[in-house]
Amino acid sequence: MSLEFDSKIHKTLADARLQQAIYTATGRFKDARLKVVAQDVLPEYQELRAQANALKKHTIDHLDHYLEQFQSQVEAHGGKVVFCQDAAAVADFVLTLAKERGARLIVKSKSMTTEEIDLNERLEHHGLEAVETDFGEYILQLARERPYHIVAPALHKTRYDVAEIFEQRLHIANETVIEKQAAIARAALREKFLAADIGISGANFLVADSGAVVIVENEGNARLATSAPRTHIAIAGIEKLIPRAQDLATFLKLLARSATGQPLSVYTSFLSGPRREGEIDGPDEFYVVLLDNGRTRLLENPARRQSLYCIRCGACLNACPVYRKIGGHSFPWVYSGPIGAILTPQFMGAAHEPGLPFASSLCGACAEVCPVKIDIPKVLLELRADAPHNRWESLAFRVFAWLMRHPRAYELAGRVAASLVSSEGVRWIRSAPGLLNFGPIRAWLAERDLPPPPAHTFRELWRRR
Repeated sequence: MSLEFDSKIHKTLADARLQQAIYTATGRFKDARLKVVAQDVLPEYQELRAQANALKKHTIDHLDHYLEQFQSQVEAHGGKVVFCQDAAAVADFVLTLAKERGARLIVKSKSMTTEEIDLNERLEHHGLEAVETDFGEYILQLARERPYHIVAPALHKTRYDVAEIFEQRLHIANETVIEKQAAIARAALREKFLAADIGISGANFLVADSGAVVIVENEGNARLATSAPRTHIAIAGIEKLIPRAQDLATFLKLLARSATGQPLSVYTSFLSGPRREGEIDGPDEFYVVLLDNGRTRLLENPARRQSLYCIRCGACLNACPVYRKIGGHSFPWVYSGPIGAILTPQFMGAAHEPGLPFASSLCGACAEVCPVKIDIPKVLLELRADAPHNRWESLAFRVFAWLMRHPRAYELAGRVAASLVSSEGVRWIRSAPGLLNFGPIRAWLAERDLPPPPAHTFRELWRRR
């Protein structure tokens, strides 16, 4: 684990207000999800998960076929598909198009993919104004921060924080009433929508058999960003494909329930090409940018390929005891929580943060709530196996393997361990002098208490049966 990663974690743990904000917000999402997936509310929930997993597996296994089909359908409806290898290629395309169209102002709907490639910063560097129109994203853009959570990007901000940001950046009187803050943002953004030359969106799903871009949202800003400007650019990872429009029923029943506990999001938009003759709104030009950015590297490994099934619902973050303690900004990249722990080292390379796959208790809560049944703990273990191990770790595993093959030694080691984890043993480890430095054990015990060991081991009870 890098010093920066470790420092961010301890800083978050020491902030009581932030701890409360994270725990309250994620707990609210977690409880809401449990209510709408309950057996008496959605009895087919597990069947839907299995269907979603099978659909994503089939699509990723035949990705080349569905990419070609999607491209042909988009072009048949008057749109254009642009394949981009990395962040620089996306920025080059958008900048070239903006220059050709004389564009100066871009409005954006919420998109983790554009966050992934730092699109706003790249555009602003070349003199273009790119404005986030999702309320949470708008707050963070003004605060010059990245998203804290996949679904609720400003989860860590209180209304008092927002009041200060608006006062500093929009030069308005300090306003702490949430409804009035929303009205302030709405008024500022309405002018941007009407003046924008280009609208940029992400995509929740790309439908191969119709060439449709599907966007799911709660605020309506994405509809304005994709219909008011003359040019619409949808930027999405290649993994967002699904085969058919009828498959959407499965995913739409799962997405909002897993994300926010809603049966369905407020707005679900199907966008298929530019405005047609007789239509009163919509763009004159329609582009879909399909981004690789490390995704195709995952295809060669069948076990890790399932990382691409993710539909960005954020359920794993809300269920994860680690995320709920260390928050989103402790993670080294835009994707946080359990899904970030497997995507970041695979997209960015293990050297980006070697300790990330180890920032998990492997409790399995993430896999239990994932609507597409990604086995995140299994992928984490695969990534851990790739990490370089020091000689002490290697020695420890060899000792453990030897103990597991020698029952009497195993039993003796169990007795020693039981005495060490007793309340007296824990106190002794915590206060042991430097010569008896227990290192990782002492550090581990500094943050938590252990339950008292049982009076008798299983082996002893079995002998007495």
